[in-house]
Amino acid sequence: MVYGGKPSTGCYLCRNRKIKCDEAHPGCRNCAVYGRPCPGYRPDTIFRIETGKAKGSRKGSKPPSARSIREINLGDQQRTSSVSVYRLSDSPWKERAVCYFFDQYTSCDKPDGGSHLGFIPTLYAGCGQDATQPAACLRFAVDAAALLTLGNQVKASSLVTQARQRVALSVQRLRQALDSPVERVTDNTFAAMVILALFEDISGERNGLASSHTVGFEALMKLRGESLLNEQGLDLFKFAYVHTRIEALLLRQKPRFNTQDLIMRLNPTDPLQRLMMIVNQLDPVSLEIPFTADAIDPAIITTLASRIEFCRTLDSELAAWSQSLPTSWLPHACHSHSGEDVLTYQGKFLASTWSHYHAVRILLQLTLLDLLQNLASIVSSNGIQREAIRQEAEGSRLIQSFISDTCRALSFSFGEIDQLGNPLISQGASQIRAFNVYHMIWPLWYILTCGHATPPQAQKIRRALAEKGSEAGIKLAVVLAGVGSWETVPSMLGSISPSGEGHTVLTDAGVQD
Repeated sequence: MVYGGKPSTGCYLCRNRKIKCDEAHPGCRNCAVYGRPCPGYRPDTIFRIETGKAKGSRKGSKPPSARSIREINLGDQQRTSSVSVYRLSDSPWKERAVCYFFDQYTSCDKPDGGSHLGFIPTLYAGCGQDATQPAACLRFAVDAAALLTLGNQVKASSLVTQARQRVALSVQRLRQALDSPVERVTDNTFAAMVILALFEDISGERNGLASSHTVGFEALMKLRGESLLNEQGLDLFKFAYVHTRIEALLLRQKPRFNTQDLIMRLNPTDPLQRLMMIVNQLDPVSLEIPFTADAIDPAIITTLASRIEFCRTLDSELAAWSQSLPTSWLPHACHSHSGEDVLTYQGKFLASTWSHYHAVRILLQLTLLDLLQNLASIVSSNGIQREAIRQEAEGSRLIQSFISDTCRALSFSFGEIDQLGNPLISQGASQIRAFNVYHMIWPLWYILTCGHATPPQAQKIRRALAEKGSEAGIKLAVVLAGVGSWETVPSMLGSISPSGEGHTVLTDAGVQD
């Protein structure tokens, strides 16, 4: 009899499914997420008999069935145990996919703990097994996104096919939910829309740059109203806000739903919520250059002057926000293992938040310059001319500093180094979850296409989007890495049909195919 070495310490179910177990007691999180009783853990020390007969027997034995495991009831830990065969309801690949998806998209290093999508595993587990009910829209959406995520990761087309089948089922159940006055305002329904939006981006199937789910998000936010600001709803709202409002600003699209009432109920002492409150004042209309056939129209001059003042005030508020942050939110300058000057943060979520901050500041600086140059072109004033020249110089300096800071933080943001600049790359892959990559896509794309990044900076951003997007299995990031300017709008139809089959658009009047 010899010591068999250090065995896996995960629960029996996680070991059978070959996924990482968090080893929590009395049951692990993976089992709770999937709605299964945790079978428990084997003893710390395992001895095995190394006789020739035992060796031969072990070599000739078949591996355990992929669809069954032995469940150990550890109610009386050492004295008794009841052993039963527990059959899984679906392919083990789906279970691995769901756990992998939750690990990649619902875990995050937010300063206050948790994740914007951290409660989705609990909602998923509570969906029930009745696939005909409206609440199943979330279960099918999660299954679809999970299978697609893992399918992209392991290059398995069969998983992708299963994912698309579940998307169709999710859309069907979502229609049922939206037809129900009760179901349409539940967290399950909103969460299903969130996951379907993720699916669209993971698959890279946007038809152009705008998301096909933006209208749905806005309509659901309008339906939910203040009820969206419960504990779970608030996290959903934050995710949807970034998905809709920030994209609308960077793409200069006018939102269909005014979020001011919801935003004003946020907590201004929370740095992230305070940033949302400031950014919410930005309206794509306020960023537009007023135009008329009559260049000397006094109304145009007044509008230009008003928008210039507005942008300056808002930019000052954003600058004040960055100066009033707690120490834990501030960047740390250091040298990486390769000698590169880098910025790190206390978490990757903070790094992505700063990237969004930089993108909005760049947007304001560019808008200020456009407004001043247009005002100078129609008003003969030396003072305005000088102000336009000053803004061009000062704005260019600020924009370059924001781009530089974002690029300096890329190694940390994408999990290549730790807070001290030490390397984290293991076996050719960086240490970063897919959600962190996803959260960085739009600010990096805007910085890439704003026209002020130097060739080396643009190359660095393109490489990061392409490599990390491919590594995380997010095709949207790979597609956006190839976008060179505002005029170049990619067609991301992929395998989606021209008619948009498989997508649902939610309007104020209801659901439209």
